[in-house]
Amino acid sequence: MALFAPLFIFFFFLSVLLSTGLSSPLPGKEVWDYVEVRPGAHMFWWLYYPDNPSAQYQDLPLVMWLQGGPGGSGSGFGNFEEIGPLNRDLEPRKTSWVQAASVLFVDNPVGTGFSYAERPDGFATNVSTVASDMLVLLKHFFTRIPEFQSIPFYIFSESYGGKMAAAISLELSKAVAEGSVKCNFAGVALGDSWISPLDSVMTWGPYLYATSLLDDNGLADVNSAAQKVKQAVEQQQFLQATELWSVTETVVEQNTNGVNFYNILTPEPDEKFTSTAGENFISLQAHRHIRPLHKQSLNELMNGPIRKKLAIIPQNVTWGGQAEEVFTKMAGDFMRPVVDIVDQLLTTGVNVTVYNGQLDLIVDTLGQELWLKKLKWEGLPSFTQLRWTPLDDPASPGITGAFYKTYKNFAFYWILKAGHMIPSDQGPMALQMLKMITQQD
Repeated sequence: MALFAPLFIFFFFLSVLLSTGLSSPLPGKEVWDYVEVRPGAHMFWWLYYPDNPSAQYQDLPLVMWLQGGPGGSGSGFGNFEEIGPLNRDLEPRKTSWVQAASVLFVDNPVGTGFSYAERPDGFATNVSTVASDMLVLLKHFFTRIPEFQSIPFYIFSESYGGKMAAAISLELSKAVAEGSVKCNFAGVALGDSWISPLDSVMTWGPYLYATSLLDDNGLADVNSAAQKVKQAVEQQQFLQATELWSVTETVVEQNTNGVNFYNILTPEPDEKFTSTAGENFISLQAHRHIRPLHKQSLNELMNGPIRKKLAIIPQNVTWGGQAEEVFTKMAGDFMRPVVDIVDQLLTTGVNVTVYNGQLDLIVDTLGQELWLKKLKWEGLPSFTQLRWTPLDDPASPGITGAFYKTYKNFAFYWILKAGHMIPSDQGPMALQMLKMITQQD
């Protein structure tokens, strides 16, 4: 049986918030629940209704946020570090997306965040399973809260979350057409997304060289390592490609004195990992890319006050406790591209937006541009011929904060002065982009 949290029990929320040190309840309403998507596989979701004094939730879109990793938690990192109503210190966030939408955080794949698997075969091993699991959850969600069935529903994503979002969107569009899921699916936004892993890896060297983070020798080393990844991908040796991707990242670090893959102009994360002798590549990559999403302070918040507030987390489940296993189970699927899925979305008329941070390395804009040119979508030549339009930074009027262009059901946003986590780096610009994509500006 799926665990259950009754809707809108205001005074319960108030008492828990006060007992956990939060000075007052959040404005508006929240609701959360578990869904058993497969036997022994449980997914957690958390919905925030909008906090907008001039609009009711019926008048604003519903946005689902999917984190990366795989193994990064939307209920934790996306919520308290990026777009939720409160930041990690439980202070109001000025650029929270609840100003413009209802926001649904889902901890996926199974095992991420507060989601959990009861046994080893409960984890997903590919995006196909991730998508089918999400469809079970969405069917549950829209059945349980039917007033959202007619509200425009968007999927926003970041990093590996974009790869999952593409697969989920394709299956959701089919399910909506068949009538098995009732919702008003309005589009998907792919942020700094792992759509074509090889195109990202192959452009690391040129990008770092152009930004003076590699010399000629370093460029040769990085390009040589990347070429081995390419050979493995071309031979369909995807697990080996993931291992060689790990090796390439090590080569990058050695030649750049430890560049931050998430933002080339900021120091490495405070909780820097150190590799140990005999550590396998999966553990190494989990440390590199999962640990930054589970900072100690965030871990303490989620397994302390937030866990107590939610009051439905099983005693044997800790937030992030299965994150590394999630990453491990997906390793064989990690380097597979999903460009063909994006092509199918565009061809079937789904609204697709790509957005990328100028300072991101792990999914650099050069790589995004490369896979974009591989699309077979008939609108691509017309899109390519368009000139982009500058957008003022909302926080600095008169200063360009982004560029964008759009043609038919495809749009691209180039976000300046932002790395991998755009809402963290450029919150006002990210909020404006959200409003534009959901047709509020």
